Amino acid sequence: MSTSSLEKLSPAQRVTRSIEIALQRGVRPWVKPWRDDACSGVPLLPRRANGQPYRGVNIVALWAAGLESGFASPFWFTFKQALALGGQVRKGERGAFVVFYKEMNAQSEGESETEDDTKKAVRRILRGYVVFNRAQIDGLDDRFDAPQAPSSILDDAFAACFAKVPATICYGGARAFYAPSSDHVQLPPRSAFTDVTQFYATLAHELTHWTRHPSRLDRDFGQKRFGDNGYALEELVAELSAAFVGAVIGLPAEHVEDHAGYIQSWLTVLKDDPAAFLTAAAKAQTAADYLLELMGEAPASTPAAEMSCFGNNAAQTNQAASAPAN
Repeated sequence: MSTSSLEKLSPAQRVTRSIEIALQRGVRPWVKPWRDDACSGVPLLPRRANGQPYRGVNIVALWAAGLESGFASPFWFTFKQALALGGQVRKGERGAFVVFYKEMNAQSEGESETEDDTKKAVRRILRGYVVFNRAQIDGLDDRFDAPQAPSSILDDAFAACFAKVPATICYGGARAFYAPSSDHVQLPPRSAFTDVTQFYATLAHELTHWTRHPSRLDRDFGQKRFGDNGYALEELVAELSAAFVGAVIGLPAEHVEDHAGYIQSWLTVLKDDPAAFLTAAAKAQTAADYLLELMGEAPASTPAAEMSCFGNNAAQTNQAASAPAN
């Protein structure tokens, strides 16, 4: 799609464009299908120039953009931020689009201000801007390079994290699911999983469903039957939340399900209502924050997050967090 065509899209359409392209190829951009030096197949949370991680749909959009271009670094910069850090975006590079909400007073145009204006409703308007990956920028120092992978994935460390989540978990059978009526998570026996990461990734997915209970996050997309849009959106929330949690604790998103049907349903959502995808991503972030808080992990909004993935590069990450940002 040409630059002029992209500019005609709404911010919601534009930020989900790279996600839609990946899904059309049958690729979930929150699942890294290979292993390299960057956290052994765990997608790193994308970070701003100051080290703060992005959140919600921006995570997925930047994962999709990085997947498409093969970027290893998790750091993204505006054109001005790159210049302020002594870098220069290479000529011809195409950036990725991210969004934010700007709050605006709902006062009608031309209406005079009164003392009651503070009581007026505030509208949240979706806006966006373009960022470039470290790999597209010359002149930046190595603190923004991809961190090295940890030497191994520790079963005990994952077990300690998930043991802090007070969910009822039952084992047996050949399916993984959350049962709202009995408020429990059902998993196949540990021996049925090919490896430890698949087991815990599946558990993270089902625990996200567990957060939907009215006594917790009370999340409801109006599902009426298996496979409808409400069902698809709840599955999307579980997929993204498990990936967000995994990016913080160093766990690949490799849970056990056939995703072909889900991918098609998510493409339908993206085509019919891109804003619904943004809503699902926001609810996934809320669910991930909820689970991470129970686990005692650093919130995803602080530079301390992802330490288990960064391993010995924590100092490098903290150094990056001191970089100036616009």
